[in-house]
Amino acid sequence: MIKSFLLKKTNFRRAVFFLIWDGICLSLALYLAFYLRFDGKIESQYLERFSAYLLVFLSLKYAVFAYFRLYQMSWSYVGFYELVNILKAEATSFLLLQGIVFMFWTQSVFQGFPRSILPIDFLISLVLIVIFRSSKRFYKQILSDRHQEGTKRTLVIGAGNAGEQIVRDMRRQNACPYMPVGFIDDDPAKKGVYIQGVKVHGKREDIEDMVKNLNVELVLIAIPSASSREIREILSVVRQAHVKEIRIIPGLNELVHGNVSLSDIKEIRIEDILGREQASIDRRMVNDFIKGKRVLITGAGGSIGSELVRQVLSFEPKQIIALDIDETELFNLELETGRGGLGAEFSSVVADIQDRNKLESVFNAYLPNLVFHAAAYKHVPMMEKYPEEAVKVNVLGTRTVAEVANDYGVEKFVMVSTDKAVKPTNVMGATKRVAEKIVNGLNASGRTKFISVRFGNVVGSRGSVIPIFEDQIRRGGPVTVTHEEMRRYFMSIPEASILILQAAAMGQGGEVFLLDMGDPVKIVDMAREMIRLNGLEPDVDIEIIYTGIRPGEKLYEELLTDSEGVEPTDHPKIFVGRDSSNNHGNVLEKVKLFEDFIQQKQWAWIRNLLMDLVPSYTLTSHAAHLPNLYEESTEKANEWSDLSRQK
Repeated sequence: MIKSFLLKKTNFRRAVFFLIWDGICLSLALYLAFYLRFDGKIESQYLERFSAYLLVFLSLKYAVFAYFRLYQMSWSYVGFYELVNILKAEATSFLLLQGIVFMFWTQSVFQGFPRSILPIDFLISLVLIVIFRSSKRFYKQILSDRHQEGTKRTLVIGAGNAGEQIVRDMRRQNACPYMPVGFIDDDPAKKGVYIQGVKVHGKREDIEDMVKNLNVELVLIAIPSASSREIREILSVVRQAHVKEIRIIPGLNELVHGNVSLSDIKEIRIEDILGREQASIDRRMVNDFIKGKRVLITGAGGSIGSELVRQVLSFEPKQIIALDIDETELFNLELETGRGGLGAEFSSVVADIQDRNKLESVFNAYLPNLVFHAAAYKHVPMMEKYPEEAVKVNVLGTRTVAEVANDYGVEKFVMVSTDKAVKPTNVMGATKRVAEKIVNGLNASGRTKFISVRFGNVVGSRGSVIPIFEDQIRRGGPVTVTHEEMRRYFMSIPEASILILQAAAMGQGGEVFLLDMGDPVKIVDMAREMIRLNGLEPDVDIEIIYTGIRPGEKLYEELLTDSEGVEPTDHPKIFVGRDSSNNHGNVLEKVKLFEDFIQQKQWAWIRNLLMDLVPSYTLTSHAAHLPNLYEESTEKANEWSDLSRQK
């Protein structure tokens, strides 16, 4: 209440201030109009009536200015919109005064009034009002041009809309930490042009010279559409110029309504270099696929699952059912979707995908049309220690969700898979390959169409290498890399999620879709880049040490098995793998054995059954020596073979 009162008081004081100064400007304008009309010798009859003229002019113009909300205008932030409003108000006043003078020209106070006064008054009052209303902004801009203590001399890369908006914001804000001293833009037509009073000095190859000539302390990359390749090229040039402070604005997919402000400026991170262009999709196809449907997403609290929720919401589903065993992440997701106000009904369900009874009650209550299955264990070393847990969730959990979806006539079931399922050397990858086979095997068993979407690592997911490196750099090192030749595919979470939706819309059942992951990245190169992004030098300020390949890891990941051939689709970043092995028929029968082995704690049998189901699964030398996991007797291995034949 007090805040509301103070706000009203401030607005009232501002309106009174503008009324007084507008009165001074308008009075001066009218007097100067008469002065110029009569060459400095105003006739006495007009001087006698001047007070009456002024009363009419002020009354009418005050009313018109109020109508156009000129008294609600901020003095500090006058821009193009406000200037247009002033012009409209002055033009309207001019036309109304023309009408008044025309109606009363032969009588009353306006008898014989010189009509040429009106256009002169219009021009002078317009100029005076614009100067007065813009004065504070000009004053602040003059101050901002002086190098104040604590500000950084900033070179802005990109003189497009985003660059202009950012510099305009820098000019407006008090105590802004950035002082723009120049633009760099590759458009030759912009060279020498001034934008918001800041000159465009040249192209990217001129950065090094401009850094020296303008004493640049910070470089800001203001190109939302820049690809990772462009960002890397700019970084290379900036580093050659020995500028250590580099900032960037978000990409197009991160910006809200395409507008940019100072609050969007952030430190450049490895995600900006690894993340690629925003994937384009057939939005009409995806919208037709999702709009008006009930969509269930398992693992909705995870990196991919939560992004799937966000992406699906933008296609107007009737309802989203977010299912996860992690109640904290579901709670956070519920808060986020509530703030978004996107209209679709949102339901969160805490459930274990291994609990068939609970899943049946969920499907019975919500009757989902589409299921995106993103729930899984993903950490390779942890699953090497606890293979039974990987089997429970990735194999048996997937089977349960898929079978319940099939029983309830879900239109389409989409499983999120991984490149680690290809020629797996670890339990996690092997279990995901078995899950793919389960999904493929169920495809012809009912109305539900089952598909899988396979891709590599996503940038910024929980527990990934990037936050680990960030923490190690923050602590001063060393940064630990398993092997100098370790390479991985990377994709941004939003890109992966939107391509999953596109693949799901395209799928007819039985496909394993593969996402184009670009080129694999050497992990050690990524570590070096992250160190440089923190203004440090690898192997000088921060040491990099090699710890050796962990159990279950391999140097390179693949997206295709030996039995799969790849075919293009209508989307350039989505391919489909055709499996020629056709041996999925008895997978579901064999999978039942896992339940017995887990109950009997026969870890060697679990391993052997995985190898039987996934012939390409091979143990690394590291994994072969894990304690309590694979050190089982030959007798038990033979026992498994006999049991397998009996089953």
